Amino acid sequence: LTGNEPLTILPLTSEMEEAAVKAHYKVCDRLKLEKKQRRMCRRDPGVAETLMEAISMSALECQYQFRFERWNCTLEGRYRATSPLLPAAGFKETAFLYAISSAGLTHAMAKACSAGRMERCTCDEAPDLENREAWQWGGCGDNLKYSNKFVKEFLGRKPNKDLRARVDFHNNLVGMKVIKAGVETTCKCHGVSGSCTVRTCWRQLSPFHEIGKQLKQKYETSLKVGSTTNEATGEGDISPPKKSIPGHSDQIPRTTDLVYIDDSPSFCMMSRYSPGTSGRKCYKDKNCDSICCGRGHNTQSRVVTRPCQCQVRWCCYVECKQCTQREEVYTCKD
Repeated sequence: LTGNEPLTILPLTSEMEEAAVKAHYKVCDRLKLEKKQRRMCRRDPGVAETLMEAISMSALECQYQFRFERWNCTLEGRYRATSPLLPAAGFKETAFLYAISSAGLTHAMAKACSAGRMERCTCDEAPDLENREAWQWGGCGDNLKYSNKFVKEFLGRKPNKDLRARVDFHNNLVGMKVIKAGVETTCKCHGVSGSCTVRTCWRQLSPFHEIGKQLKQKYETSLKVGSTTNEATGEGDISPPKKSIPGHSDQIPRTTDLVYIDDSPSFCMMSRYSPGTSGRKCYKDKNCDSICCGRGHNTQSRVVTRPCQCQVRWCCYVECKQCTQREEVYTCKD
């Protein structure tokens, strides 16, 4: 080959197209979606891949945020896109799961659009920036507008009467709002000799780890709620519990607050909601007392070998020594 040959694009055969469609449909079926959601998944080949990415990203971030706590985001039904763990309860942990799941899908969908993996969307449109004459829209912004529209349709409309469904819907919206609040405008300058006569700007979402951090903070300040009925419309609404609960605020929840309806169990012992903390690794003088629920912990000594005293060698590699050391490992007693 000389490098000057004309490029040719080989068309997909009908057999290849049929195989691709079957594979795409199979992924949608594995996700255990509702009828409408399955239809939305099947209509664009990029949706199934994006849903899988969102599930994985949300689960990993949840496990990272709760890595030092009794409930460490142990998830069931890893391919279920719409029903996180704890489906039968309205714990504050459930609130976090719904929020991180909707945030993950919103984030992944916006990124998939800008990456060109979707047929129905592409880069974001120019936002209403100040001094539009001095700014030139460029780059490829994350398409949050399409993503929000898709996720709202995918998750369904606001329920009227069932409190648990309204709470889940509310927490889904909190996740989406945290994504929207984290959008930043990124710009690059263009001009002769480094002057900034023209700026090229596009919108980018915050890293998902930052989203997880913010939602974890909202989890820490989440509010327990009850239900009230609007006498004029007959529709239900979320409100503080009717009876004052010690340790809980009577504050009316805002649209950006995570809310829950059931007090969480201790998560100390194995149950339908948690595998318990028996055998869990903990960190002495940091969280062993809390994680092990007062049962104490076992101490094991082991020898580990790790790279150490690393130096960069000219030109292009790192040289390390191997250091062996003994370390203590702490695990919760049964």
